[in-house]
Amino acid sequence: MHLTLQHGAYRAQVDTMGGELISCRDGQGLEYIWQGDAAVWPGRNPLLFPIVGALADATVCFAGRAYHMQRHGFARRQEFAVTGRGENWAELELRDSPETRAAYPYPFRLRVRQTLGEGGFTTAVTVENPGPAELPFCLGAHTGFRCPLLPGERFEDYELVFAQPETCPALIPKGGRLDRGRTAPGLENARVLPLRYETFDALDTLVFEGLRSRSVTLRHRTAGRGVRVDFSGFPVLALWTMPDKHAPYLCIEPWHGCPHMEGEGTEFTDKAYCIRLAPGAARTLSYRVALL
Repeated sequence: MHLTLQHGAYRAQVDTMGGELISCRDGQGLEYIWQGDAAVWPGRNPLLFPIVGALADATVCFAGRAYHMQRHGFARRQEFAVTGRGENWAELELRDSPETRAAYPYPFRLRVRQTLGEGGFTTAVTVENPGPAELPFCLGAHTGFRCPLLPGERFEDYELVFAQPETCPALIPKGGRLDRGRTAPGLENARVLPLRYETFDALDTLVFEGLRSRSVTLRHRTAGRGVRVDFSGFPVLALWTMPDKHAPYLCIEPWHGCPHMEGEGTEFTDKAYCIRLAPGAARTLSYRVALL
């Protein structure tokens, strides 16, 4: 089911499948979210829970027992219940079920609040632990932005601009795994990262950890149109477009978690940036997108 949000001349749509915001249009009707293409990447803006990326052999241990889970977790393929809504917001919830406990043996409540505001949207995700034991989880966003935005523009006409100068290599996945010893040049005392399809053809995904910037702007180099993503609270930022497809989108992905990291243990709690939530506790992470 699709829910329509409105704020002034801005419009957005939220899908109860996965709880994701799948469309955001400005006052002129310009769409900013990639609308998916089965021949390239059918996703649009999936929520990653309770893992980010891939596990080693799609397997992880919880308290010594092995469980299987596919890349990016199961939340993106689950139907969320609508628990509240207004003209410009919707709140949705996913709770544990026999299906989720077969892969992730914990009670949980996952609440997503999508809010359309003046000039953009905010996604706030709250994880609650209603159970008697600690709840480990990872959480991430995978928002696909149209790039370029207008006919006649090229992907290479756009650039990424970080809020502060950064010196940070990019971690490069291999077989879905990361290794802090396997990096590529990323940012060297620079704020600007030019966009080239060839970068993603060669490297697949650019994963940055330790950034000082808490926001990044995807913009046309001369016109300035694009988006600014505020990812405060997320320690990792990934950039991706499907290699060798040269499709008109770029994913900007705030992560609190990582794919399998070489050298990590087999327990889920060994994963980089895993959050461990005490019984009865809740944790909220949010990111904001401003349309420029």
